Amino acid sequence: MTDLSDLIAPDAVFIDIGVGNKKALFQTLGTLAGEAMNLDPRRVTDGLVARERLASTGFGGGIAIPHVRIEGVAQVRGVFARLTGAVDFQAVDGLPVDLVLLLVSPADAGGAHLKALARVSRQLRDTSFADKLRGAGSCDAIYALLTGVEARDAA
Repeated sequence: MTDLSDLIAPDAVFIDIGVGNKKALFQTLGTLAGEAMNLDPRRVTDGLVARERLASTGFGGGIAIPHVRIEGVAQVRGVFARLTGAVDFQAVDGLPVDLVLLLVSPADAGGAHLKALARVSRQLRDTSFADKLRGAGSCDAIYALLTGVEARDAA
């Protein structure tokens, strides 16, 4: 299991996020990232919208990894959100999205940004892992899954 603890803080995991569409999701993610990372929510939201115009970050299986590079961010960080209802995301498989992991990177973090995207993508592509995220009962349980705490405790 991949440890994403360098990307996700315990206070950056959210469940029961209710949004009606992708635009509302991006606004909510901007707010959540703003609070968790002390960023201007509008900059995050605007960056997400601009990036999404290039191609959908919904990669299939009900999962999206929207990402944005922002000037002034010190390191790659993430926000995880589990939605109460799936939203249309124009994902590659056409399925709506209910699991979202937002990555916020420094503006000049080319390699680090791509490596973080690859790590998160590998982890979330595992359908049994995604099912565990969907079934987890709390933010703490999701954080434990994302950071590999479960695997370390079992060892």
